[in-house]
Amino acid sequence: MPAQPPTGEPAPADGGLPASALAGLGSRPFGVYVHVPFCATRCGYCDFNTYTADELGSSASFGSWLDGLRAELELGAEVLSAGPVPAAETVFVGGGTPSLLGAERLGAVVDAIRDTFGLAAGAEVTTESNPESTSPEFFEGIRRSGFTRVSLGMQSAAEHVLRVLERTHTPGRAVAAAREARAAGFEHVNLDLIYGTPGEREQDLRDSLDAVLEAGVDHVSAYSLIVEDGTAMARKVRRGDLPMPDEDVLADRYELIDAKLAEAGLHWYEVSNWARDADAECRHNLGYWQGGDWWGAGPGAHSHVGGVRWWNVKHPARYAAALAGGGSPAQARELLTAEDQRIERVMLELRVRSGLSVRTLDDAGRRAADQAASDGLLEHGALADGHCVLTDRGRLLADAVVQDLLA
Repeated sequence: MPAQPPTGEPAPADGGLPASALAGLGSRPFGVYVHVPFCATRCGYCDFNTYTADELGSSASFGSWLDGLRAELELGAEVLSAGPVPAAETVFVGGGTPSLLGAERLGAVVDAIRDTFGLAAGAEVTTESNPESTSPEFFEGIRRSGFTRVSLGMQSAAEHVLRVLERTHTPGRAVAAAREARAAGFEHVNLDLIYGTPGEREQDLRDSLDAVLEAGVDHVSAYSLIVEDGTAMARKVRRGDLPMPDEDVLADRYELIDAKLAEAGLHWYEVSNWARDADAECRHNLGYWQGGDWWGAGPGAHSHVGGVRWWNVKHPARYAAALAGGGSPAQARELLTAEDQRIERVMLELRVRSGLSVRTLDDAGRRAADQAASDGLLEHGALADGHCVLTDRGRLLADAVVQDLLA
């Protein structure tokens, strides 16, 4: 999801949206994102809006969060009822650690969405899970409640890499969990990897990829480690306890991942995501990348409908209190101009295998696209057909290509 902008106008107390945002409802993909802010421990590299039980104390609980979530979903359905309310084509429960809720509460989340927005026929319903808080019974329970897809945080198969990341799960558990999910009837299972962790060797990554392929999943997400300000890892880097990830090493690791996955029949469809086939691609994330609408429910969640983006208050207690008082939990919002939306299209759609329409670019951008193709960063054939599609080398330099197209 997009990062929270530094400024924004106050959000309406009733959560209402302008008529211009509601006018196109149903003509774009529509999904629901649910943010679960709870974690058993805090990983050293994580800067997500998450809280441990010790941090929350008695100020918030699973129950107060779920009550607030139901209220926000009811509010969302009411706000969107001013236009043609679309049923959710995709649902993504993220966090945090959604699996800490257990199968019954996750089922209640799906029920709440079904009772408010509704679920479209064939809806994709995903939950993230920490392998350590799952079991065969967990997967069987969420499968019965309507989940169709599971995303498991693996990060690495190397124990010393997990220690640097301060991940709590044991090597091998992610693969076992993926097998349990498949045995419970999930066709679509993703494993997340992080590469470039200080101390990670090439062989560690090779072993992690072998483990992923052994698990038989149909989707892999792989992200380079980013040291975010304010995290425990950033403090260690600043003190000199850990080195910053090396850009050349990250590029080598990415090429290794792409080659190994492609050889095994998983092909990139977004710069950091590989899938067995089109059915295995994450439709919810494609909605983000391709300009869809979504309602983000939960503390700190972001939403976007028809060029209006807003974000909720972060703390679970403030979130629950706002909704218990009959108001919206939205903290602020921004109305995107046509130029804002064009820039975001370039930034996001270029990352996807289907590419970016050349018509989205201005004259300077088209000249930059021609130069990028000459430099081997965009595919010549696709550009001739009116689309900017990154080459293998272009994926390594995707951010630079975006900057050139927007210069």
